[in-house]
Amino acid sequence: MDIKVALVGNPNTGKSTLFNRLTGLNQKIGNFPGITVDKKTGFMKLETGKGAEIIDLPGTYSLYPKSSDESIVFQVLADSKNSSYPDVIVLVVDASNLKRNMLLYSQVADLGIPMVLALNMIDLSEKQGIKIDLDKLAEKLGIQVVSISARNNVGIDQLKSAISNTNKIATQFQDVDVNSLAPAAINAIKSKLNSDNDYYALQVLHQHEYLNFFTPKEQEEIEAIEQSHHFESAKTQAAETILRYKNLSLILADVVTDNDSAKKFTLSDKLDSILTHKIWGFAIFLLILFVIFNAIFAWSSYPMQWIEAGFGFITNTGHEYLPAGMLTNLVLDGIVAGLGGIFVFIPQIAILFAFISILEDTGYMARVTFMMDKIMSKVGLNGKSVVPMIGGLACAVPSIMAARNIENWKDRMITIMVTPLVSCSARLPVYILIISLIIPSKNILGIFNLQGLALMVMYLVGVIAAVLVAWIMKFLIKTKERAYFIMELPVYRMPRWKNVLYTMYEKSKTFVFEAGKVIIAISIILWVMATFGPGNRFDRIDQKYASALADTTRDSKHIETLIATEKLENSYVGILGHWIEPAIRPLGYDWKIGIGLITSFAAREAFVGTMATIYSVDGGDEDTSTIRARMSSSVNNRTGLPVYTFATGISLMLFYAFAMQCMSTVAIVYRETKGWKWPVIQLVYMTAMAYFAALIAYQLLK
Repeated sequence: MDIKVALVGNPNTGKSTLFNRLTGLNQKIGNFPGITVDKKTGFMKLETGKGAEIIDLPGTYSLYPKSSDESIVFQVLADSKNSSYPDVIVLVVDASNLKRNMLLYSQVADLGIPMVLALNMIDLSEKQGIKIDLDKLAEKLGIQVVSISARNNVGIDQLKSAISNTNKIATQFQDVDVNSLAPAAINAIKSKLNSDNDYYALQVLHQHEYLNFFTPKEQEEIEAIEQSHHFESAKTQAAETILRYKNLSLILADVVTDNDSAKKFTLSDKLDSILTHKIWGFAIFLLILFVIFNAIFAWSSYPMQWIEAGFGFITNTGHEYLPAGMLTNLVLDGIVAGLGGIFVFIPQIAILFAFISILEDTGYMARVTFMMDKIMSKVGLNGKSVVPMIGGLACAVPSIMAARNIENWKDRMITIMVTPLVSCSARLPVYILIISLIIPSKNILGIFNLQGLALMVMYLVGVIAAVLVAWIMKFLIKTKERAYFIMELPVYRMPRWKNVLYTMYEKSKTFVFEAGKVIIAISIILWVMATFGPGNRFDRIDQKYASALADTTRDSKHIETLIATEKLENSYVGILGHWIEPAIRPLGYDWKIGIGLITSFAAREAFVGTMATIYSVDGGDEDTSTIRARMSSSVNNRTGLPVYTFATGISLMLFYAFAMQCMSTVAIVYRETKGWKWPVIQLVYMTAMAYFAALIAYQLLK
């Protein structure tokens, strides 16, 4: 690329919309070097024919970071050796809130990088009676100023032209003398770092411990300068902010004219009086969640069935026409099955993120997080944790992806760590099967079905567990980052349907290509373990049933099912089931349940299919009545007692309620945290929690 352009701005200024407008589909997501924060980059052609790399830096209200995401902005803009260091900065501001947005501009301008000021949402500011003299503002600032509306594709060409024509040397004026705030300390840092920029030196004094481009020795030397000159960060920051606002008032005095300030946001205020009401606000929110929750189930059911049927057709057709053998089985039963497990999640991911995009675009999501933050913060969560946790009732995979909207690292990590405890739809087949075995189907008070109440209790158990674990993690997870909740309430707008569709596409693509790699690998491993066994065990099983298969009077389908069951028991997975039986016996489980626990790691609902094979069900995993009949009559060989007692059933449901029985969730946590540390911690704590909850329940109830 010929030049690098960084987009910088406050949250809710339309920076991401502008990024999408400039780059279209020509973009990618990576991460900043050495930092687990998403790096969005895209590419565009300028009118000069040159190529420009666009870097969308995280939104921030100032260069003083309050989250790990916000700290990225100064790290990139201050380090000329950083791979994302820009040739040009486009500072995006909300034209209707110019003075507040210009504080960030004033700080960034003092870093001495060539700049263009983009006044976004100019159409909304004009509707509000706000007039801005662009020429006078450009003259006072010393840079190009362009008015745009990223939503409506207005002024984008002019912005591209301004980027092309930006000088290689910064032209913006520096009207605030920051050197006067701490002259001795600033000059010492300038001398130490061989820099002539006062503001760079001041920011190094403020936040050097968060800057990873300094060596440990340099950090110690900077700290020594800070201590020797008695530098007071908070006091200096406050003094700087006051100076900047005073200067901005002078700059904007005859630039901005507000002719209709009395009528601004009247509609938004009226809507807010209802939507953020302490009673009606929560009632409306619950109604919206009910609609979303039902839509995720109802709207995704047919696409998911089509996807499953499509992959089933591919598998059946492949077995019918491809030559029989290990390679065919690996491709169809391993890789194709793994792909099916990936693609089947796409409808839920797309629908959930479509709703999230609509709620964000309309401005309603900001109101939800505002309402919920006070409640959620008491247990170590964030107002923005509401959406991932509610979405977890459908599927933890898209819900964990939705936690990206939480700026604070600690709040985001706690949300990711507890969301899988909320019972997802994949647990539903397991709950229904076990409840039908241990809970009688009868009504209480002639209204409430006992089995239905048991199912509701299991969902409540998951929600309560998530809240309790979040509260504990609030004390265990340490961070230097302070938890702030700063939420701007934007005006209500119609959603941008093109943006909604793009969000659905982008999130689905990210899941398929990122999490899919891990899912396919684990699917192949599980297939190999379930298909092969040690020695000649499988040959002996074939010999055992050879005469039965040759007998035309016998039911060949039933014989084949018996063979499959016996081979499964003697496969590596079956051996592993027997091997772990001593560990799971105190929970009331036998080796067959152990196999179900292992195979359902691919997907929780796989437990039902595994039980169908193990108990030699002729009708397959869809014949749940037969599964129930076989399972209810099964007897423990060691004790002679029924396997599925009330105690065993409760124990098993609690295990599935708490255990990380889903490789897709592990894969997406790895994707979102950029490493194996947090998924391993999550897997260990959830497995331990599941084991001990199941152990206590069985021992108390047996």
